[in-house]
Amino acid sequence: MTEMNEQPVRPLLEIKDLHVAYGTRTVVAGLTVDVYRGEIFGLLGPNGAGKTSTLSVLEGLIEPASGRVRVNGLDVQQNPSAVKALLGVQLQSSSFQDELSIRQIVTLYGGLYGVKLSRDQIGRSMTRIGLGEELGKRFKQLSGGQQQRLALFIASLHNPMLLLLDEPTAGLDPQSRRALWGRVERLRGDGSSILLTTHSMEEAQAVCDRVAIIDHGTAHDRDTRPADHQT
Repeated sequence: MTEMNEQPVRPLLEIKDLHVAYGTRTVVAGLTVDVYRGEIFGLLGPNGAGKTSTLSVLEGLIEPASGRVRVNGLDVQQNPSAVKALLGVQLQSSSFQDELSIRQIVTLYGGLYGVKLSRDQIGRSMTRIGLGEELGKRFKQLSGGQQQRLALFIASLHNPMLLLLDEPTAGLDPQSRRALWGRVERLRGDGSSILLTTHSMEEAQAVCDRVAIIDHGTAHDRDTRPADHQT
């Protein structure tokens, strides 16, 4: 039984009645989604459903026509810098410098995030994600799965409160997909909440605690099971 003085659990991410338009074309139409701490939440829908546009609002890349988005109580539009510090982002296609080696990329982004990593720490971290023997390779020499593993590591390098993954396994073979799913689960175990977009029902079932089915920018069906997460 719920105690009378027990406070309701507040979502880490609150998206309320979000609308996004490009000119006269509306791509997100009244989307409402809550994501709780320690949760993997999926936006499941076809290409063009409004999934990436929703993430773009969270990242501060586009301004919504209307609606409200908050991360840890901070309004994305009013506190863009503070919100960005809470986020990690992995896009569909990685855009690291092709000519840099893995070691150079990790060192560079560690510096940008204010995370100091020794040579040995980088080696151990890359070994854990299966790239220990690839440290000297340039980014363009990596396979698609290896690139995605590195991109996910970089996105989570600063232990973000909320990790945004946009079609993280698109184009990967089954073995690489399963490996990435395992890494996502471990990141949740380390304390991150995760919002991912996907068009794969298999991926949604394998990875997500809850899912919103989104099409034409609206959640037509949503898993509304109570979230049992601690603040």
